[in-house]
Amino acid sequence: QVTLVESGGGLVQPGNSLRLSCVASQRTFNMYAMAWFRQAPGKEREFLAAIGLNAGRTYVSPSAQGRFAISKDGETTVYLRIDSLQPEDTAVYFCASGTAVSATADHYDTWGRGTQVTVSA
Repeated sequence: QVTLVESGGGLVQPGNSLRLSCVASQRTFNMYAMAWFRQAPGKEREFLAAIGLNAGRTYVSPSAQGRFAISKDGETTVYLRIDSLQPEDTAVYFCASGTAVSATADHYDTWGRGTQVTVSA
C-alpha cells in the first residue's frame, strides 16, 4: 500500500513562488506516474501536471503552462513549482500516483491528503 505525503504549502504573498513536495512511501509494480491536482473552495478538482516515473516525461495542463512546473527526484518524490502566485491559486493541492501520465483522475489510484496553499497579501 502506497502512501503519499505532500508538503510545502502555506501562506504566500501574491507574485511569489512556491515549491510543493510529494513523497511516496514506495514505488509499486503498477505505479508509473505521479501528478498534481488542486481543488479550490466550491470548485471541482483540477489537474495541473503529471510526470512519468521512468523517463520523466511530463504533461502540464494547458491552463497551467507557464507558471507550473513538475519535476521528480528518483522514483518516489515529485515537486510542483508554482511561479507568480495569485489569489486564485488558493486551493488544496493534492498529489496522486497511478498507472499513466494522464490528466484524468481515474488513472490515479492513490491520493495524498493535500497541502493548503493560500495566496494573500
